[in-house]
Amino acid sequence: MNKLVLLLTMFFLLGTGYGVKAQDDHDDHDDHNETVSTTHDDHKEGEEHADEDEHKEGIVRLSTAEMVEFGIVLDTAGPGKIRNEIVVPGEIAVNGDRIAHIVPRFSGVVKKVLKRIGDNVRTGDVLAVVESNAGLTPYDVTALMDGTVIDKQINVGEVPQGDTPAFIIADLDTVWVNLNIYQMHLTDVHTGQLAAITSDHGISYATGKISYISPVVDEHTRTATARVVLDNSSGKWYPGLLVEGRIATDLYTAPIVVPKTALFNLDDADVVFVLTDEGFVAQPVRIGRTNHVNAEIIEGLQEGQVYASDGGFTIKAEMQKESFGDGHAH
Repeated sequence: MNKLVLLLTMFFLLGTGYGVKAQDDHDDHDDHNETVSTTHDDHKEGEEHADEDEHKEGIVRLSTAEMVEFGIVLDTAGPGKIRNEIVVPGEIAVNGDRIAHIVPRFSGVVKKVLKRIGDNVRTGDVLAVVESNAGLTPYDVTALMDGTVIDKQINVGEVPQGDTPAFIIADLDTVWVNLNIYQMHLTDVHTGQLAAITSDHGISYATGKISYISPVVDEHTRTATARVVLDNSSGKWYPGLLVEGRIATDLYTAPIVVPKTALFNLDDADVVFVLTDEGFVAQPVRIGRTNHVNAEIIEGLQEGQVYASDGGFTIKAEMQKESFGDGHAH
């Protein structure tokens, strides 16, 4: 009996020891797993946090070098002036004070034609040679001013008749812009006012002062003509070209004024890209008075805030990449 008790006691102690060791081994394994799991979770959380720092939705980070590369210009929000304007149609015309109609002095047969439409001529250049009917003596038809031949009504073998010009020469270094002023704007337009002239959807742009307003209203168009003289040494203002004129009527001072190049439409809202400590953000704004250059901001932008006044297309593109999941901010 004592042997049986002793034997059972030994088996019990051995079993208990084994169980303790097994439990210890299991606990050690659990502790190890817990340590590994904790380390993995911490690492994963760190990665997520780092990624969150790297990429926050709606924020675009650009270095100074990148802003220079993409042509992004920064400005500080503040007061400015906006010119109220009226917009009117117009047309480029030859400067009527710098044009010459060349009429042959004597009737006769045209023997030579030396100049064509588009040719540049100098005063005294021979344009054509005509054989006079009186004595059959040839004489030269010459240019009376420097300019460009814009019309020619003479050919070899013809006999010019009457006072019809054989050539029309114009100095195109300056041109007239004839703007059509509607009746409702007649009291707002005066000589000396500044007018911005644009054509080809703003590709060509110039400014000049109104030098003349017609004293009568055209009975067909019911408009008066306001004239601006433009420098055309570049040759880009072709007579006959249709243009748009913006005439400044008065000046308005607003607390916050930005150039129109700073305004973008994002998610159906007008926004300005404001630079914060974290990067550029799209700041929704409400627009007040505008002209073709500037816009008044009546809500959404505060004085002193730094914003992208030009080159914001890059910022918008980066934000749109984020929204579609095609990329991330720098």
